Amino acid sequence: MTHDDCFYLGKITKLHGYKGAMVMFLDVDDPSLYHELDGVFLDINGQLIPHFITRADPRGNQMIVEFQGVYGEAAAMALINKPIYLPLDLLPALSGKQFYFHEVIGFTIRDLKFGVVGTIRAITDHPVNPLFIVDHNEREVLIPMNDDVLVEVNRELREIVTDTPDGLIELFLGSGKEQNED
Repeated sequence: MTHDDCFYLGKITKLHGYKGAMVMFLDVDDPSLYHELDGVFLDINGQLIPHFITRADPRGNQMIVEFQGVYGEAAAMALINKPIYLPLDLLPALSGKQFYFHEVIGFTIRDLKFGVVGTIRAITDHPVNPLFIVDHNEREVLIPMNDDVLVEVNRELREIVTDTPDGLIELFLGSGKEQNED
C-alpha cells in the first residue's frame, strides 16, 4: 500500500492512560463513518504500516484506540503524531457538486463564459477559499472552489463546469487574447 493508494484520515495525538491506549484524531467531515474500523495504516518513517484495532471508543472527532501488538506506554508513545491513512476505496461516494480534491486532479475546467480553461493541476486548500490551480497554455489560472462558481461536476466526462466572475480568467491571462472559442 502506498500513499497514492490512500487518503489521510488523521493522526495519533496523545496517550490515553499508560497501558497502550491512544487518542486518534479524525480529520474528516463525518467522523461517525470511521467508528467501525478494523485497522488503519500509520505512516512510520515514510512507510505505511498496517495496525489492527483491538478496541475503539468513538468520541466526536476523536477515538480512544488500542492496537494489536502495542502494549504499554513506551510502545504507544512511539506512535504519537504519526499520520493515519486508509485505502481510497473506503471513502464514501460523493454526488452532485461534491468531490474529493484528489479525484478531480486532471479534470478539465470549462467555464460558461470563457469556454475550456484548462486542466486542474492541483488544489490549494486555503482556509477561506480553496482554489483550483488550472494549466492553460503553460499559464496558471486560479479559480475559486465555492458554490457560487461551481456549476457541475461531471465525473463521466472528467469535467468541472464553472461560472466565474467576469474578467477573472482574463486577469490571469493578461490581454485575454488567449481566450478559447469553445
